[in-house]
Amino acid sequence: MGNERHSTNYPGVFYRIRRRLGGPGDEKVFYVVYKRNEKLIETQVGRQYRDDMTPARAASIRGQLIEGKRLTNAEERAAAQQKTWTITAIWEEYRGHLPTNRNTSDDNRFRKYIETGLGTKKPAELAPLDIDRLRINLLKIRSPQTVKHIISLIKRICNFGQNKGLCQGLSFKPQMPEVDNKVTEDLTPDELARLLAAIDADENKLVAAMMKLALVTGMRRGELFRLQWQHIDFNRCFIRIVTPKGGKEQSIPLNDAARDLLKNMGRSSEYVFPGEGGAQRVSAQKASKRIRARAGLPKSFRPFHGLRHVFASMLASSGQVDLYVLQRLLTHKSPVMTQRYAHLRDDALRQGADIAAGIIATGGQEKKGTA
Repeated sequence: MGNERHSTNYPGVFYRIRRRLGGPGDEKVFYVVYKRNEKLIETQVGRQYRDDMTPARAASIRGQLIEGKRLTNAEERAAAQQKTWTITAIWEEYRGHLPTNRNTSDDNRFRKYIETGLGTKKPAELAPLDIDRLRINLLKIRSPQTVKHIISLIKRICNFGQNKGLCQGLSFKPQMPEVDNKVTEDLTPDELARLLAAIDADENKLVAAMMKLALVTGMRRGELFRLQWQHIDFNRCFIRIVTPKGGKEQSIPLNDAARDLLKNMGRSSEYVFPGEGGAQRVSAQKASKRIRARAGLPKSFRPFHGLRHVFASMLASSGQVDLYVLQRLLTHKSPVMTQRYAHLRDDALRQGADIAAGIIATGGQEKKGTA
C-alpha cells in the first residue's frame, strides 16, 4: 500500500490503496489535484466502498472544486466552525456525501416530512416528544416502514453532525414504529404472465430489461441501479454485488436466463442500466408503475421488491432449493429474513411426499391385483 499514487483515465484524478473501512481487504481512496490562484491543491474526495467513489465521480468533484462550487475538506472544516448547525444545515452537508440514488430518496423524505417541523432546530434541542409527535402524525398517513425510514434519516443526520464535530448528538434514542417485514408479494401464474407481457411491450426497454433481471436473479433495485459491466463475470458466470444490503461484498450466480439477457444488451455506459448522461440511475418509478398498471396489478405490488419476492417464492416452492442456498442467492445477512419462505418449501416437500405415497399405494394395489 504505502503512499504510492495510481493514475486513472481522468486528468488530475488518482488513487492510493488503503485498508478498507468497515469491511475486509483494501479499497481505493481517490484524490484530485488542481490549481487555484496559481496554487497547486491536492485533496481527498472519497473512498471506493464507503463513499461509492469512482474515477468519474472524482473527476466531476474536481470540476466543481475548480469552478468554486465545492469546498475542500479543510475549507469545509473551517466553515463549520462559523456556522449554526441546524438539522437543515447538517442535512445540506450530509446529502453531499450520499450515493446519488440514496440522495434522491432521502431528499424527498427530508423535504416532505422533516424540514418544516424540525429543520430549524439543532440536534441537541430535539426532545423525545418532537419525534413522538412526528411518528404519531405520520402513521396516520404513511406506512410504518416509511415512518421508520424518516426517523432513521433524522438519526443519520444527527449522527453525521456529531461525528464531524459540527454539533452535539441526540440525547435520547428515538422510538421506531413496529414494522412487519414478513410481507411476501406472490403472483398467480396469470398475473405473472400479464406482468411479463407488459414488460415486453413497454417502450422503456432499459427498465424492462432491468425488471426481467430482477425476476431471474432476485437482485434488489439499488443493486441493479449500481450494477456495472465490470461486476459481471461472463466466463465464471457470477455477478458481483458490490454494496449489498447485508453490508459486505458478495457474488451471486449468473444463470442462463440472466446471461442471455445481458449478452443481448448494448453498452453505452459503465453502468448496465444507466440514468441520464450515462451516470448511475436514481429512479425507474415512472416506467415500473406504468408496467404495473398495464399488467393490472394492485398498487400495493412494489415492482422491483415484488419481483424479488416472486423469484424467492418460485425457488422455495420448487422444493429443490434449501433455505441456506436461498439465503445466499438473496444475499440475506440473516436467515431470519429467508425464513418467511419456509412454508412454501414445506408445502412443496409435503406435495412430494404425498406423490411418493400415492405411487407406493398404487403399486401395492397393482401387485395385489396381479397375484
